[in-house]
Amino acid sequence: MKLWAVSDLHVRHPDNRAIAEDIRPESADDWLIVAGDVAEQVDDVVRTLAVLRRRFARVVWVPGNHELWTRTKDPVPLRGVARYERLVAECRALGVDTPEDPFPVWTGPGGPVVVAPLFLLFDYSFLPEGATTSAEGLAIAYAAGVVCTDEHLLHPDPFPSREAWCAARVEESRRRLDALDPAVATVLVNHWPLTRLPTRVLRHPEFALWCGTTATADWHVRYRAQAVVYGHLHIPRVTVEDGVSFREVSLGYPREWRARAERRGHDDPLPRQVLPAPAILPDPGTTTTSPPTPPAR
Repeated sequence: MKLWAVSDLHVRHPDNRAIAEDIRPESADDWLIVAGDVAEQVDDVVRTLAVLRRRFARVVWVPGNHELWTRTKDPVPLRGVARYERLVAECRALGVDTPEDPFPVWTGPGGPVVVAPLFLLFDYSFLPEGATTSAEGLAIAYAAGVVCTDEHLLHPDPFPSREAWCAARVEESRRRLDALDPAVATVLVNHWPLTRLPTRVLRHPEFALWCGTTATADWHVRYRAQAVVYGHLHIPRVTVEDGVSFREVSLGYPREWRARAERRGHDDPLPRQVLPAPAILPDPGTTTTSPPTPPAR
């Protein structure tokens, strides 16, 4: 019995769709975390999750930014919260856990552990060098030609801004996590990284603006995480902060996973194991350690 995770399947690419359709458990009791960016169209998200749900004993999903995009000719023209709620309803119909459902408890090896799917968004607080405010950070990013597509396709309706939607999601998630039994550990799941450290390896550091919020910087400590699972960066690796493993579990675009396979001489195994906790290889290219994070005041 194992807890697995994957993210950023981006199944609109045929080669990615084939990989997603080939994901299988080792046993009928295995669980699978899907940490966002399955697809951009609702039907593709539902179709992929339905296949995975038939194979795994439990599937836990969180949305990524791509699921929340609304293009002009999208067959489901819903925006913002309404689009998210439609995805939640579709997942519930499949028997897939979402951030709106009671947190499931993993009782297999490494448990009991609360698996907490979160939907937190970003608020432009991962500032680039030289910026002291989000406005300054965005100006630096635009000047560098680094602009996330979220600026055009991820609508916050009915919130006045993405920052406001993020703040509401952080507050709701904090409320639910605070209500957990303080004696029970967690696996925290979010599409965007919970801390700034994973973004330090970005080729374009300005892109960190669209990668999370500083409001969650100590959550891995505060909420007793055994592991943190995320995606979004398309840089699959393990980092360690305060003794907690942070697992980036993305597939990414075909050009990216093919380049990784060429560099390493083999394909990345999918999905990636979370529990029981696999050993962390002492490879400086894949594992880094940060100093302890002080609790938020």
